[in-house]
Amino acid sequence: MALDEATAAALPRHRHPAMIAFIAAILAAHGMRAADAQRVGELMVEADLTGADGHGIFRLPQYVRRLRKGGMNPTPGITVSRRAPAVAMVEGDNAIGHLVMSKAGETAIDIARETGVAWVGARRSNHAGSGAVHACLPLSAGMIGIYTVVASANHMAPWGGTDSLLGTNPLAIAIPMGDADPVVLDMATTVVSYGTVKSHALMGTPMPEGWMVDARTGEPLTDPKRSKDGILLPIGGYKGAGLALMLGLLAGPLNRAAFGKDVVDFNADEQTVTETGHVLIALDVARFLDPAEFRAEVARHLDDLRHSARLPGVARIRLPGEMRAARRRDRAANGVPIPPALLAQLDALAEECGVAKLGAR
Repeated sequence: MALDEATAAALPRHRHPAMIAFIAAILAAHGMRAADAQRVGELMVEADLTGADGHGIFRLPQYVRRLRKGGMNPTPGITVSRRAPAVAMVEGDNAIGHLVMSKAGETAIDIARETGVAWVGARRSNHAGSGAVHACLPLSAGMIGIYTVVASANHMAPWGGTDSLLGTNPLAIAIPMGDADPVVLDMATTVVSYGTVKSHALMGTPMPEGWMVDARTGEPLTDPKRSKDGILLPIGGYKGAGLALMLGLLAGPLNRAAFGKDVVDFNADEQTVTETGHVLIALDVARFLDPAEFRAEVARHLDDLRHSARLPGVARIRLPGEMRAARRRDRAANGVPIPPALLAQLDALAEECGVAKLGAR
């Protein structure tokens, strides 16, 4: 979820290095090792830079509550076991998900350099923010990244049902394009992520019809503060529900991680270990064809799509990753917009921890 352009333009902006330092200071104050806190800050703020505003610094107060109540391990011993030439498992030791996925990214790149492809599962993890951030980890090695996860709460029912047994279980795919912007798809299997709903609740703005329905009546639910009474709707009807199910089985049971009734709602329970499972796949483009040839061919097809005939009223055809890349350039240069309600929460955290406020950095 990204703030709309009009809202973002009216908000004060904060430099991303200051945001990373702020997050690192807050996490270190809660027992996290300095290097780990810095890495988490980098991955969280990458979500903010690219417009995933519901998955960056927005989540810091929630992460802090889990650290304070023992729901996450501030000093994990993350380990990796190689299960086959192209398969590995990351054991997260109940770490914050960003650290688990950072290790998964390193592992996937190392294995794919050796075998051409890597399937890295992760378990004993937690919420990890934006899926695209992790799908993009293999890009640094010129590799394709594919990511999914069992969401950290269930907000969707099986198609035709009312019990929340499925998560927003996202799918993110990132394709390297050298010096050009990568092609990046990042989507929840629900119409919107639950982070988007939480952002609307924080800002006091109603949701449009079509995002959630009341679980008792099936009627549209537009008050984000009543989200506990509703279920998120899947993309594409039964197809989205089926996709959430299949992705969840790959990231959950295959990794001996939580799925279905076993998923802990980390929005409501800040103490119970969530047993979150993830999958990261890396593909080495060079094993298929020369990377420059691949990039040229992809660019040719993207150009065809971009300049194809448009429906009436459509100003331009947008492709996956274009707006993400544009936001990143803008926010890296001009700062990240932060709503006053969120800044108030961050200021309160700073006072509690005895660290400099974000605005003072």
